Amino acid sequence: MQARAARLSAHGKPLDVRDVDLADPEAGETVVDMAYAGVNPVDRYGALGRVAPDGPLPRTLGGEGAGTVGDRRVMVRGYGLGATRDGLWATQATVPERALIDVPDGVELAVAAAMGIAGVTAWRTVTDMARITAGDRVLVLGASGGVGSIVVSAVKAIGATVWGQTGSSDKAAWVGERGAERVVVGGAAEVVSVAKELCPTAVFDPLGGGFTGAAIEVLEPHGRLVIFGTSAAPSGEVPIQQLYRKGLTVHGYAGLLEGDEVMGRHIRDALEAARDGRLEVVVDRALPLDDVNDAFDLIESRGLRGKIVLDLSR
Repeated sequence: MQARAARLSAHGKPLDVRDVDLADPEAGETVVDMAYAGVNPVDRYGALGRVAPDGPLPRTLGGEGAGTVGDRRVMVRGYGLGATRDGLWATQATVPERALIDVPDGVELAVAAAMGIAGVTAWRTVTDMARITAGDRVLVLGASGGVGSIVVSAVKAIGATVWGQTGSSDKAAWVGERGAERVVVGGAAEVVSVAKELCPTAVFDPLGGGFTGAAIEVLEPHGRLVIFGTSAAPSGEVPIQQLYRKGLTVHGYAGLLEGDEVMGRHIRDALEAARDGRLEVVVDRALPLDDVNDAFDLIESRGLRGKIVLDLSR
């Protein structure tokens, strides 16, 4: 049996889309007819060799996706897919049966394909870490991004006041449509200047760099800072005196440290939230598999509003 797949042959080189022999399923495995697969920064890091540098070469990339096994609609993730074994950027994939999660009725497969990383990160940071309630005032940095936009929708559904930040004025209205009552356009200096009016009880930070210090500056005493990325810069100055004098709590989200069974339970919760309208995943575009390298370029250039997925039926 053959499948068309996006293959990593050498780190730092473009992926090669070609026909490959599909591995026969062993005991405890099954073949999924793939419909969509998520594309994330971690996939790009894998292609560059910054993540799973010792993974087999060549291999098919892709750590999250959705498709069907017979009449069963499933989301697929984890268990080394795309890292230590062939992944999901293919028309068909041989996967461990334990990697399958049923997709509830009412949730599109394109949305389910983005739940294994972005969706579950947003859901867990809002509910498990920051424990947002209707009385909170929340600032979401990077609110036009794949995770940030989902965080905005989840906070809005809870009933809290939510503001968003984006570096692009072209994306401000779109962030507002996700549920942000006000949008701060600009960098860390604008966050400090404008968001002091909100005096947030919680800030979500996927950016790092100067934004983390800005978040600490605007947070109210005993506020919560949730960090789940460093897309602006991996380091920056932190006003330590304000951090301790305000009695702030800093949460770092490290989903990669969680076991696959634990993550599976949280993804099921996130899928139920998507079905019930408590969480919104916006797919900016679905590219054909042949355009997989363009997906990396879009992520690097921050040219997206929401998530990008691969349409594996094209």
